[in-house]
Amino acid sequence: MVPQVLIVGAGPTGLVLALRLARHGVTVRIIDQNSGPGQASRAMAVHARTLEFYRQLGFGDTVVDLGIRIEAIHLREDGHDIAELPFKDIGAGLSPYPFVLAFPQDDHERFLVEQLHAQGVEVEWNTELESFTQDEWGVRSVLRRDGERIACGTAFLCGCDGARSRVRESLQINFGGGTYDHLYYVADVKTDGPPNVDLVGHLGANTFALMLPVRSRGMQRLIGIMPEPKTDPAAGHAEPTFEDVRPVLEPLLGIKVAQLNWFSTYRVHHRVASQFRVGRCFLAGDAAHIHSPAGGQGMNTGIGDAVNLAWKLAQVLRAGAHGALLDTYQAERLVFARKLVTTTDRAFQMVVSQGTGGQLLRNWLVPHVLPVLTGFSAARRTLFKTLSQVQIHYPDSLLSGGRAGEIIGGDRLPWVPQADGGDNFAPLRSLDWQLHVYGNTDPLLAAAAQVLHLPLHAWPWSEAAEHAGLLEDAAYLVRPDMHVALALPRQELDALRELVARFQLRFAADAEPVSTSISASDTSSQY
Repeated sequence: MVPQVLIVGAGPTGLVLALRLARHGVTVRIIDQNSGPGQASRAMAVHARTLEFYRQLGFGDTVVDLGIRIEAIHLREDGHDIAELPFKDIGAGLSPYPFVLAFPQDDHERFLVEQLHAQGVEVEWNTELESFTQDEWGVRSVLRRDGERIACGTAFLCGCDGARSRVRESLQINFGGGTYDHLYYVADVKTDGPPNVDLVGHLGANTFALMLPVRSRGMQRLIGIMPEPKTDPAAGHAEPTFEDVRPVLEPLLGIKVAQLNWFSTYRVHHRVASQFRVGRCFLAGDAAHIHSPAGGQGMNTGIGDAVNLAWKLAQVLRAGAHGALLDTYQAERLVFARKLVTTTDRAFQMVVSQGTGGQLLRNWLVPHVLPVLTGFSAARRTLFKTLSQVQIHYPDSLLSGGRAGEIIGGDRLPWVPQADGGDNFAPLRSLDWQLHVYGNTDPLLAAAAQVLHLPLHAWPWSEAAEHAGLLEDAAYLVRPDMHVALALPRQELDALRELVARFQLRFAADAEPVSTSISASDTSSQY
């Protein structure tokens, strides 16, 4: 079949984008210049929002079983324990996945490749994007594999090709930001003594270090700042090795390394592309934004990009939605990326700072104040919402409108467990637009939904729904990415019809494949 979308880069962002598009019925081609999934990747945390997206695809619980739930964070400084922060079920009542999961990116990528294979899509390894051009009819790319040039024509191109993105550079998109001074290391090791199952972190001026468990190999993943070299400058710079790290790291984390699996070094950047879209070409993941390690946000943000973009491309390609729908990808994700990079950069700079602020954070706030705060349910909920990305919202999007209870258009649909053991997230596995009502359904709304072929799901009003911030007898139009588009306190039909007309939306059984030759006026106001 002729591919409709070319995805460049088979990291977590590109793989999830391909998976979601395939599930939406879009034909994809995904390439990567590497020979296979990463072997020395460093992203470890898989947050609740990502697991909710994976549940939509049918493998959220499988990923949980492959990883390790982080039940506590043990903080150390100068070789001593200074605080323990309990993390077990920190998000209870907020998500079906109320925890932080440790699942290393290399294992993660291999798992996603297997899931994509099950969808009938194979990653084309050892294949790079050489060049591309675009016009109102599509994108024409030239690929290179084993010295051979291959022509590829698609309706859209998505650059998920990392910090050195060929797609971004070809589009001449500015990638403003900076690079941290420190050199970082990542290693897989086996330690003496009983296996660690929690996150252990060392806080110190320029001595940041983390240890997380890796289930698949019974190893520990170590991430941190390389110590200053003690070699004679006149002797030149030898390639760093784990033995340069060992004498500093072991006392900091209170461990003894018995076996080294692999070791690598890298630089950390904080950058955001000036735009995520030019015509028919899009950027996602590290090609669009890169972050400090604070909070383990980078990979999860890239996966969020993929989910946001996939359903919009599918609506245009499969259901004939207006091309203006694609403009909302940049409008929604660029704002969030900028805020996130700024926030994580500030947090990380404080953690490793040698100044007064860093000392105050490490010596007083973290060991004395933070453990007390995490003992309060409100503080725990706030921390979970921030880390897990469940509070990402798009209130200013052209797709968002209305307020019903505490929920405004653009918010993530809150999770509501049901007395029978089910929940309101179960219908979201269809990846369709849908209406949710918590209480009584107006017959006029039901009739309108039937005409629009818009699935409608209703639940009796409950204490759980009220606790989640929903409004009794209100209706919520839910997007395929589980965000509320419209919050309709009185089940208003005019707002629903206006949104449908504005973007020429078609739902469920109404959606059929359309021509991929979309005129420039329909594709983007920026083209």
